[in-house]
Amino acid sequence: MAKISLNTIIGPVSIEERDEKIVRVGWSEVAPERAVSPVLENAVDQLKAYFAEQLSEFDLPLAPPGSPFQQRVWSAMCEIPHGETWTYGQLAARADTAPRAVGGACGANPVPIIIPCHRILAANGRGGYSGRGGLKTKSALLDLENRKARLL
Repeated sequence: MAKISLNTIIGPVSIEERDEKIVRVGWSEVAPERAVSPVLENAVDQLKAYFAEQLSEFDLPLAPPGSPFQQRVWSAMCEIPHGETWTYGQLAARADTAPRAVGGACGANPVPIIIPCHRILAANGRGGYSGRGGLKTKSALLDLENRKARLL
């Protein structure tokens, strides 16, 4: 498994790749364990463009580890357009499950930002965020996307 990291407006973000697919995005700085792969170089380029407000849709090969249920929720999550948000209830209806179960899948998302769990809100507010920085990070990502959406 190869790893790389980049500095962003929300702090260092690490990316892990296995078998030419992104398997994890984390919240720390890492030194590459071996030669950087084309997949990781592409992921860094896309994340840099995202944070520079020049990219609104990721096109990366993903293989996040998770149960079939989690995979279903994450797949539905990827349908949320850039600059928009859904509630836990809306995502639950799309994934044919319950809002509380969606919350669990959001918290277990191993590829945040790219699989946009930050776009899921509680019916009465921003909800939670399990990534480093919690709601501050979630708000920064939503604000970034809303600025970009206003420019389109």
